[in-house]
Amino acid sequence: MARPLPLILAQAPGRPADDLAGFATDVERRVKLRAPGALVVYPELHLGESVPGVPADPEKGAEPLDGKRDAAFAEIAGDLGIWLVPGSVYERGTGDRVHNTTPVYSPRGERLAAYRKICPWRPYETTTPGNRFEVVDLAGVGRIGLSICYDTWFPEISRHLAWMGAELIVNVVRTSTNDRTQEVVLSRANAIANQVFVASVNAAAPSGIGRSLVIDPQGTVRAETVDAGDSTLTDVIDLDEVSNVRRYGTAGLNRIWGQFRPGDPALELPLYGGRIDPATWTAAHTTEEPPR
Repeated sequence: MARPLPLILAQAPGRPADDLAGFATDVERRVKLRAPGALVVYPELHLGESVPGVPADPEKGAEPLDGKRDAAFAEIAGDLGIWLVPGSVYERGTGDRVHNTTPVYSPRGERLAAYRKICPWRPYETTTPGNRFEVVDLAGVGRIGLSICYDTWFPEISRHLAWMGAELIVNVVRTSTNDRTQEVVLSRANAIANQVFVASVNAAAPSGIGRSLVIDPQGTVRAETVDAGDSTLTDVIDLDEVSNVRRYGTAGLNRIWGQFRPGDPALELPLYGGRIDPATWTAAHTTEEPPR
């Protein structure tokens, strides 16, 4: 069996928050002539600029999650029959809180989930951190996990998304600095350490320096952009590859999620005030024993 998921990754420059008509046109242009039911992903804060390449003031660009922008995203996804991750947006939360939030929409025009960035890039980003991991079921396809830019530097986030059953981690990015080199390495490491697909979608110039890529559960780069230009990176991944790699091992050797056995001692984690408990060290979509 196979569970194909077409990907359309928009390495695009940012837009003003109110340019919803331009955004709709851009999505339609990138989706045209491509597979139906695709997952379409835009970079972090794609609709969050004041002038080209300059992020808007979060206070001025924020609106409630269920506002005008949300309705427009839902309509675009429904009209085109796509799974849509429109990057991230400034969300007006409770009180004076503003979050950097990634919503996800279904081909039926419904918002399925919204993830608030857990790790803002401090001290430069002033948004309020989120406090929960977010995975999303794409009905009939599989489960994805959400992360935003700097989140990828914290292995605990990718580990928990994989433990929660994510088969693909979608990392929306807005990086214009030379540490994109390290981000690429970390994205591959997160794919290897958790045996998941990773799609890291950076903004195009002048908002970012590109280098978007798709990585398979063994850490191999399947597709990548060659420069910082506005481009559309496409691929079709098979989510069953996650189950296969976990069953047979990375390079046919390493079965990370099958490391512990019943009766193994728990490992205390003083940093977190927690522990690795062999009784719970099993990710969803994991086959414990390879066939003989």
